[in-house]
Amino acid sequence: MTPAPAGPAGARAPRGPAGARPTPEELAHVRVPDVVGPGLRVLFCGINPGLLTAETGHHFARPGNRFWPVLHRSGFTPRRFAPAEQHLLPELGLGITNVVARPSARADELTAEEYREGGTLLTAKVARLAPRWLAVVGITAYRAAFGERRAVVGPRERTVGGARVWVLPNPSGLNAHWSVEAMAGEYGRLREAVDASPAR
Repeated sequence: MTPAPAGPAGARAPRGPAGARPTPEELAHVRVPDVVGPGLRVLFCGINPGLLTAETGHHFARPGNRFWPVLHRSGFTPRRFAPAEQHLLPELGLGITNVVARPSARADELTAEEYREGGTLLTAKVARLAPRWLAVVGITAYRAAFGERRAVVGPRERTVGGARVWVLPNPSGLNAHWSVEAMAGEYGRLREAVDASPAR
């Protein structure tokens, strides 16, 4: 079943008694809707939802995550979007999904089996949605999901579900190997390739 586009409010996790915030155990069962639409130029694929994303329904929701500022600096969006504005992305031909659906506090909590299964499900999803490009946000997730242990950041020679593939650096604030400027440069390389590529 094709995921429905996420609206302005996203899909919020239910609150507990007296408005108490949900626990990590409760959030682990939340499934955050993909942000998708017809005619996608790029489907950005994160590793898995963080706990704040699971709670709010907004992808890359943690304040320290650099996805939204980098998306703007690289020219994909006309201004810096807030996570709550994710529903505007399909109008620009952009979408968001994840390799693994299960939310967690850290990506290293995921298992190798979850990554492999996520790669299989992602391939089917991409075939269904038919974006021009699949941009996997995180080299470790890409290697684990598709078994390419020596893969590096940048374009890949393979396709996934019929889409061309580009591996991008993980925008998490925990990724100290990439500055915002360097990350925006790599995302900008993808944007230039997307602009130059024909529609599927």
